[in-house]
Amino acid sequence: MLCRIVGAPVQDGAGRMGCEMGPSALRTAGLVSALRDLGHEVEDLGAVQPLAARRVVHGNLALKALPEISAWTSAIAETAYSASADAMPIFLGGDHSISAGTLSGVARRAAEQGRPLFVLWLDAHPDFHTLDTTTSGNLHGVPLAYASGQPGFSGYFPDLTATVDPSRVCTLGLRSVDPAERRALIAAGVTVHDMRAVDEHGIPKLLRAFLARVEAENGLLHVSLDVDFLDPSIAPAVGTTVPGGATFREAHLVMEMLSDSGLVSSLDLVELNPFLDERGRTATLMVDLTASLMGKRIMDRPTRSF
Repeated sequence: MLCRIVGAPVQDGAGRMGCEMGPSALRTAGLVSALRDLGHEVEDLGAVQPLAARRVVHGNLALKALPEISAWTSAIAETAYSASADAMPIFLGGDHSISAGTLSGVARRAAEQGRPLFVLWLDAHPDFHTLDTTTSGNLHGVPLAYASGQPGFSGYFPDLTATVDPSRVCTLGLRSVDPAERRALIAAGVTVHDMRAVDEHGIPKLLRAFLARVEAENGLLHVSLDVDFLDPSIAPAVGTTVPGGATFREAHLVMEMLSDSGLVSSLDLVELNPFLDERGRTATLMVDLTASLMGKRIMDRPTRSF
């Protein structure tokens, strides 16, 4: 498979600095070599360059860096669209605001191919705020709402060529959801599996049902993996830690099931803040999880000293 690596060093959408170093940390942790060792062809397209920010004023005075995130979204969307031509793009964040661009870009590609786009959102948060409902003002909390066509973005974010049908979105691993997001998720018909659902039913049952829908509709599948999907004890390098996240084995199981399905067409790796890491352990784990998604198996794993 041809994989195209796209760096999106965005940190304007997060509440603290450091995510702009994420793409470099993932490359340093061996992402490209891990993919090539698995037999994939890799093109590294370098880093997206943001467009010039235009003046944007919104009534929600809590919003932070709206002009900058809007400009980043335009540039990332165009790159995501071009990078998804006959290849699997892997987008290296940057905070989760990059998904406003990655999702809109691959949704445009899917629409041109006449195939539905499904989204698996692996995150402690649903990022389903609109510009009107966010109280933190941090725009890494809005990308899924924007890409799925929720109201209130017109005139502030780029107009969408194609949207993601929210009924084709599955959020997995949630454990921090604001009241406004909870109402919006229910109204939009998003499939929501919080960590209680994971505890009660287990990863396989929940994920298998979603993947069966993707396959039945001949869909493309975009996976967005936020570091805070993982428990902070194994992945400390994120500014939005929430206890009780996915364990090492649960995370690898998700990736192995996705690999077995053969359905994944694009991938985000987001919210890695190397400034908060411990000797690169989170970056290394994210690379290992990507390798699992791309075909690496337990039988392939040598013992490694840390």
